This record gives sequence, C-alpha cells and structure tokens, in this order.
Amino acid sequence: MTRTIDKRATFSYIGSILKYLSAAMLVPLLVGVIYGEDAWVFAASMAFGVAAGFALERLDPDPDLGPREGLAVVALAWLAAAALGAIPYVLAGYGTASSLAHPVNALFESTSGFTTTGATALAEISFDRHSHAVLMWRQLTQWLGGMGIIVLMIAILPELAVNGAQLMRSEAPGPELQKLTPRIAETARALWVIYVGFTAALVVVLYALHLVGLAPNMDLYNAIAHGFSTLPTGGFSPEADSIAAFSPVVQWTFVPFMVVAGVNFALFWYVLRDEAMELLENTEFRVYVGAVALLSAVLSVALFRGGAPPTEIGGVTAGVTENALRQGVFQIASLLNSTGFATADFAQWETHTQFLLLFAMFVGGSAGSTGGGIKVIRWLILFKTLRRELYTTANPDVVRPVRLGGEVVDEEVIRGILVFTLLYFLVFAFSAVFIELDTTRVGEPLTGIEALAASLATIGNIGPGLGPLGPFGTYEMLPDTTKLLMVVLMWLGRLEIVPVLAVFISAVDDR
Repeated sequence: MTRTIDKRATFSYIGSILKYLSAAMLVPLLVGVIYGEDAWVFAASMAFGVAAGFALERLDPDPDLGPREGLAVVALAWLAAAALGAIPYVLAGYGTASSLAHPVNALFESTSGFTTTGATALAEISFDRHSHAVLMWRQLTQWLGGMGIIVLMIAILPELAVNGAQLMRSEAPGPELQKLTPRIAETARALWVIYVGFTAALVVVLYALHLVGLAPNMDLYNAIAHGFSTLPTGGFSPEADSIAAFSPVVQWTFVPFMVVAGVNFALFWYVLRDEAMELLENTEFRVYVGAVALLSAVLSVALFRGGAPPTEIGGVTAGVTENALRQGVFQIASLLNSTGFATADFAQWETHTQFLLLFAMFVGGSAGSTGGGIKVIRWLILFKTLRRELYTTANPDVVRPVRLGGEVVDEEVIRGILVFTLLYFLVFAFSAVFIELDTTRVGEPLTGIEALAASLATIGNIGPGLGPLGPFGTYEMLPDTTKLLMVVLMWLGRLEIVPVLAVFISAVDDR
C-alpha cells in the first residue's frame, strides 16, 4: 500500500523555513532605519512570518520526512516564501498608488524575485515611489533564491540536514548533484561560501569603480543591490533603466560575473582545492563558455552590420564598434543563463537579432549553477542521444551507450532528461497560447512572438520579454489571470517542473 503524504510533518518543516527566512528581513529593516523609510513595514512582516512559522512548527514537533514529504516541502516552501515576500510590497504600496499595492502584482514581484526571474510588475514611475528598504528587499529576494532556499536552510538548520541530500535533489533536480564533502550540510555551506565570495567580490569592484570616478552613480547602495541580483542570475535593479543607467566600464564589469553565475558552482570548489583541471576539463563548462563566445560574436556582428548607433552613457560616448561589441557580449551573457540585465532596449532591435536572443534564452546555464533554462548539460545529452538513435537505426545490431566526458550516461538519466524537455516545451507552448488569448480578451493583445517570449521568459526564469514586456517594460499591464499563470510558470521553472507535478500526482493518489 502506498504511504500518503504526512501533511503535518510537511507543514512543520515549512514553518521552520518561514521562521528563519523571516530573519532575512533584518537587512531591509536596517536599510529602512538608515534612510528613515518603511522600517515598520519589515518589522511587521518579520513578526508575522516568525509567528506563522512557530504556529506551523507546532503541528508536528518531531516530523518524519519521507521522500514524498521531501518533494512537498521543496515545492511548497517556494510558494510560502513568495507569499511571505509579497507582504512588504502590499504594506509599503498601500496609499502610494504603487502597482505593488495590488496583491497579485505583489505576489508576481515576490515570486519573480525568489525564483530569480527578474520580470517586474512595477511601472517605471513606481521605482521612485518605493523606498530604499523596499527596493533592497526586492534585490535580496533574488539573492536568497539564487543558490536555493532549501540549500540555505540545510546549511544552517541541523534538522533539515538529516534529509538534506533528498531535499537538494528535489530543489535542483538536474542531471547530477555533486556531493563535495562527506556531509550534505557541509556541501551546502561550501556552495554558499563560494556564492557569498563572488557576491562580495562584485560589490567591492563596483564600489571601487565609483570611488575612482569611473561609475558616478554606482554608490554603495547600488553596488550591494546589484551584487544581490547578479550572482543569482536575477536581473532586478533599483534603476528603471537597468544596467543602461551606468557607464560602459560598469557594463563590462558585469559580464565576467554573469558568466561565472552560469557555471556549475561545484567546479569552483575544485579550483579552491588546487584542482583547476576539473574546471577546464569539464565538458559542460567548455560548451557553455563556447556558446557564450560564439553567440556574442554573432550578435555583435549583427548589431554592427545593423548600424548600432553611438550612445552616451554616464557622459561617455561609445563608438559604433565598441557599442555593438559591448551590447552583443552583454546581452548574450545576460540572457543565455537567464540573468535578464539589459544595456539597451532589445525589444526595439531588428527581428533577426530578437530571434537570436530567443535562441540564447533556450540554452540556459550549467547544472549546479544559479542559471535557469533547460541547461547546457541537458542539450549535450539530448544531442548525443539523437546521434545514437540515428546511428543504431542504421546499425540495429550495435549497442552504443551515450557518453559524456568519457563516462557512460545512465539510461535512467537520459529518460529523465527526455521527460523534462518534453514537459518544458509542452508547458511553454500551451502557456504562450493562453497568454495570447487572455491578453486579447482584455483588449491588450500581444503578438505571437511577444506571447512566446513572455512564456519563455517566465518558465525559463529569464525576466524580460519582447514588445511592452521588454527590458525597460513592465508586466503590470497584463490581466491578473495571465500574471497568476506566470507565477506558476516561474515556480515550475525554478523547480524544473517534475517535482511540482510529482507532488500533485501524489496528492491526487492520496484522495
């Protein structure tokens, strides 16, 4: 007989996660005290989160977490985090005419933050209506979600570490999970140490550029805020013009950090242990870097041939060649691994360059990175599987395993990748159709390519789409039904679909 999901144990774990996640609101609370803005919003939100966490914990003081409960905890924890994160937006937006005062918009913004999507329901004018504290919370949600809420909790909570391996597989269900240390909690801490280190390095570099006069508007607040959204491949910015608000030097500075964010963080662990060849010999890493380089070159040439005009940013005028190269490299580095920053409104570019960007969005980052999308390793295994099928069709007596990096790929892994990819494209396609029909229903229709881009931007956790949903646009104008669908898409995309569907199937079987 199949064991049903222990709901009390599941919600008890959710309570523990909410309780400790609420403590993260101390950061925007401190910012609010410094600037004298909205400190009460985060004090109230934190109090509610802690109270709710304690109440849920009491449902089962000594919960037993099995495989099915593990899936449920991971899936529901992200929804609970998004709901908790929406509370400050609603409280701060009340009475300000901000778009985030609307609960659906607030939930959309919070889900976009925690899933590191970077799509926004803020109208451009609303950036000025929100305090430094609220905008910092918006950035921090991405940083918390980047390496994974469950990975963070495993690193700091002994009770979750007992079932840590199972939870981490559910939260990051890619083709492989590398156990770097004997204990899974130590692995989680190692990943977070690397993540924090790169974040700190970017903040220091950005603020140093400000101090030497190369980035006049990159003050300490902006440096920290953008550090919080770059390494998680998030894409939120306190500036309405995203990275276009800063000088070309700053824009170039973001590129290597965005590329790093799309690399399997476990490989940096080996580098720290003087085993750099693990990084250089990794097949996925080489293909990922090669894809960034190749697509950047193609896009830069396309922009140059299209006459990318000189631009003036931060008082510095860029020539046609430098402008085309910078925008080409930046946008590929940003969109290929789902970061979503922008240096230009590519929604206004020629159609062929937009299709190139859509292609880059499908690639995704590496397994074990903070990047979204389908992931490079899946594409590699899919192409190798396709080649094997064509070969064995012509040579039916030959047994030919799929190999990656000299090692045979397990057939169960291949089957899982095929299932995920099929589900990904089905959900993407049906959602695009719904988005186009729903926006037409309310008299704000999107074109076919805009609906496709919107669906891909949310399920791929990328952020900006095309047309009115471009990098300098907003999702605010969409009907609530479409925004709620996108909340689900962002959730599915962050957990890579299968764990969420498995929980629903389990719940149906339990009835």
